[in-house]
Amino acid sequence: MRKWIAMLALAALLTGANLLLVGPKATGKNILAESLALLLGRPVWNASFHIDVDASYLIGMDTFKGGEVCFRPGPVHECASFGGVCILDEINMARNEALAVLHSLLDHRRRLEVPGYEELHLHPAARFIATMNYGYAGTRELNEALLSRFAVLHLPVPGEAELMELFAYEFPDLQPEAGRLLAALFLDIREKYEEREISGRALDLRGLLEALRLIRLGLGAKAAMAMGIVNKRFDPQERALVEDLLALRLPEDWGRKGFFLDEYFQN
Repeated sequence: MRKWIAMLALAALLTGANLLLVGPKATGKNILAESLALLLGRPVWNASFHIDVDASYLIGMDTFKGGEVCFRPGPVHECASFGGVCILDEINMARNEALAVLHSLLDHRRRLEVPGYEELHLHPAARFIATMNYGYAGTRELNEALLSRFAVLHLPVPGEAELMELFAYEFPDLQPEAGRLLAALFLDIREKYEEREISGRALDLRGLLEALRLIRLGLGAKAAMAMGIVNKRFDPQERALVEDLLALRLPEDWGRKGFFLDEYFQN
């Protein structure tokens, strides 16, 4: 399923379309976007959206350099100029008026008016990949005009097989049984998140992978998981719930050898 989605995404970009990846947290939207840029062999610019993002952040602004006023380009301007891939992260976190400046750049006109400077024409190889977590706190509806400028793909929630495939890719020396336990743990956390028993901070796949790196270096499982997942919850009840899920899935005395194959330590 995920290979098929990647093929669809790549096909859309090769035809010249811009791409919107939609999915809940920890579905790999940004990883897919970065992988697509790698496949296209293009440099990447990132624009992370929040409520305070404005047009000058995206396009650029005047600044002083060497005692003179000059233009400092933003990520959208640089990507459009050099033919890169611009990842518009959590695009529905920004105000619509900030995104309105992208309309002429993302449609058939492929150009952008930069006030006080020459009109910017989009490099033929430039592509824009937006990510969106629908219904997430702080998000808003995309206006229809902007949405119509993207091809849209919905990313499914990863199951046990996909998670184990990811663990095996990141850690070829991971014990298969440990991979199954970690996948089950992450799915337990997701279930609690979807039931609104915990917030999304504990649903942190990057944190889980970082905890595994700490374990590989010799840290105990309990301490590593605390640093990667548990301590990101500041509410005592939520933290206790995540700790209970860890205790149910992972033996407390497990360390490096419980997770990784012996061959890793012999090389």
